[in-house]
Amino acid sequence: MDKLSITGGRALHGRLRVSGAKNSTLPILAGTLLTDEPVLVRNAPHLHDVTTMIELLGTLGAQVVIDEKLNVEVCANNLTQLCAPYELVKTMRASFLVLGPLVAKHGQAQVSLPGGCAIGSRPVDQHLKGLEVLGAKVSVSDGYVYAEAPEGLVGADVYMDLVTVGGTENLMMAACLARGTTRLQNAAREPEIVDLGNFLNTLGARVKGHGTSTIEIQGVEKMHGGEHRVMADRVEAGTYLIAAAATRGSIKLVDVEPDTLGAVLEKLQQAGAILTVGDDWIELDMQGKRPLAVDIETTPYPGFPTDMQAQFMALNAIAVGTSAIRENIFENRFMHVQEMNRLGADIELHGHSMAVVHGTDQLRAAPVMATDLRASSSLVIAALVAQGTTVIDRIYHIDRGYETIEEKLQQLGGSVQRVS
Repeated sequence: MDKLSITGGRALHGRLRVSGAKNSTLPILAGTLLTDEPVLVRNAPHLHDVTTMIELLGTLGAQVVIDEKLNVEVCANNLTQLCAPYELVKTMRASFLVLGPLVAKHGQAQVSLPGGCAIGSRPVDQHLKGLEVLGAKVSVSDGYVYAEAPEGLVGADVYMDLVTVGGTENLMMAACLARGTTRLQNAAREPEIVDLGNFLNTLGARVKGHGTSTIEIQGVEKMHGGEHRVMADRVEAGTYLIAAAATRGSIKLVDVEPDTLGAVLEKLQQAGAILTVGDDWIELDMQGKRPLAVDIETTPYPGFPTDMQAQFMALNAIAVGTSAIRENIFENRFMHVQEMNRLGADIELHGHSMAVVHGTDQLRAAPVMATDLRASSSLVIAALVAQGTTVIDRIYHIDRGYETIEEKLQQLGGSVQRVS
């Protein structure tokens, strides 16, 4: 099993291109099931989760072609089955996003209940409730969701009891082929929702309001083919910015969308980073200074993202001062704390939602183990500043969300090697 070996103590410097967004690519690939015509998805990142979604589309009978530039063309005109099996869905939660498109297009679907990172309960009840409001008959048996709408879905007002990105995406796609108008209220506002809505409109859907808490979808009879370029990955961008700040370095990111990173950039400035921002680039410079501790509280977009909490905790671990981090999205997203303390961090847990981080001027290398995707990247950041060589085990978590992370860190001067 692969591991990362990281020798710390080097400031990161250089220029880096940001990959396409995993969290945008996965629902977009699921959305290709809404049409019989070919769909070309550009700028998809080369990641394990993307490969899993492509494998799932192939299992359903879609024809998938990947060119030398890693663009993905999908043609779902001749599906051979409407069942997303446990073997695939258990490894990646986003596989559940095929449910809405399959029910909308084919009138039925059988999808395993999802798996993914072990970061607490993330129920799919809002997905199922919404589909029922749109007229589907939904049941759960033996670990599978069965949904039927033989006469098609019918537009309706759907109020989600809590803000859910996956639920918003699933219901947006389902509503595209429903008869009449659907309004999703208390919808997620993340940039990936905007990207999905733009993609669906490229295929002939009539979606508006994506990026606000009320999304309106006027159903169409049929959708056509098209092509779409996936947005830049704001989580990857934020991770490398934080890594540069933690190591007291400087970095220029290109092919990035600064508008999607507002809360993260604000916190980096509070930590002492000097930022310069263009239309599609961001420069960060710490001028060799140790970062300052910054309090963090995760909230739905446009607030501070939960997917950046662990990385900022790594920065706070070596910052000047003491910080409080409150996690409001998931109840079990501090699994990295124990591993970070093995590296010499001084972090106290107060229940499941609060951590107090006492900054220390030096971390020490130690063997650590990744527990989930974003926790993995926080251990990478901590290892980059630690004295000595840290070995991070179970990095398959990292490969789910970061494209060639060791190569990108090497470009920035980091001493990072993939070892067996």
